[in-house]
Amino acid sequence: MTGMSGTVRWGVLATGGIAAAFTEDLRSMPDTEVVAVASRTDASAQAFAERFGIPRAYGSWAALAADAEVDVVYVATPHSAHREAAALCLEAGKHVLCEKAFTLNAREADALVKLARDRGLFLMEAMWTYCNPVVRRMTELVRDGAIGEIRSVQADFGLAGPFGPEHRLRDRALGGGALLDLGVYPVSFAHLLLGEPDRVQADAVLSPEGVDLHTAMLLGWSEAGASALLNCSIVADTPQTAAVTGTKGRIEFPRGFFYPERFVLHRPGHEPEEFTAETPETPGAAGAAGAGLRGLQFEQAEVVRALRAGETESPLVPLDGSLAVMRTLDAVRDRIGVRYPADDLD
Repeated sequence: MTGMSGTVRWGVLATGGIAAAFTEDLRSMPDTEVVAVASRTDASAQAFAERFGIPRAYGSWAALAADAEVDVVYVATPHSAHREAAALCLEAGKHVLCEKAFTLNAREADALVKLARDRGLFLMEAMWTYCNPVVRRMTELVRDGAIGEIRSVQADFGLAGPFGPEHRLRDRALGGGALLDLGVYPVSFAHLLLGEPDRVQADAVLSPEGVDLHTAMLLGWSEAGASALLNCSIVADTPQTAAVTGTKGRIEFPRGFFYPERFVLHRPGHEPEEFTAETPETPGAAGAAGAGLRGLQFEQAEVVRALRAGETESPLVPLDGSLAVMRTLDAVRDRIGVRYPADDLD
């Protein structure tokens, strides 16, 4: 792929809360512009366009995909529509940033990755955690041996709700449940540090609709001699913290580990060391939250960097890594007995 120059022109596909947050953060990015938005209805697209000053609004996804002035599309639909929406854009020659969880299952994810690679187009899962400068600093320290060999990872993400039966998080057809919406974060965090596990155990409390309300996971890596204890919930407000323990120390993230501003390194014989987003590579990043940004600008910057460099994949959020996470999520669902209608196509 030839590297892009000039303003990177974005299209936003869907008009929900995460689409609004993404569009708001994109305003802070230099040399970028949201030029079009699409929804399933003209009214929703028009309202979103008026809210954010977007010049074109479409009442169909196909119209956005056909817009010649759109370079890259951000797919912000529910999980159940990720494959359809992203494939539509890729087939129209658009680069794609697709929300997490990447798809409903690994089969759908594999189909998207193959399509993007066949077309020579950029595709990335919107795992903003991987692009966060604090998380990147943590992975550097771990890689450099700051805590020795990893032995355990702990992470959780739970919300108390309540989410009624009519909510999308309780809708099996939309990929509802705690796992794909929230559990993807602790699972991806463990994958970032240890790769794909070879052992997956899980237990869950299911809703009457057949989605997981609360899920506990125990992942294992035989060769590394490591394990991960992970939790997600849509019925309990968990600490939302993470910790990585090694043979020579541990790293602890406070609440909000998936978009952190700091972490603390603990090592025997040393005072605790706090690391923040202010690093030589990301000057001023520590002030992002104070500026009203949500942290989505880091993944946006990575997409723009990759497009300018002519890359079809991001080294920070590699497609093979997204596929591995989807395989683990599939394995968890298999253990807890959650199956979506789309799985029956496998």
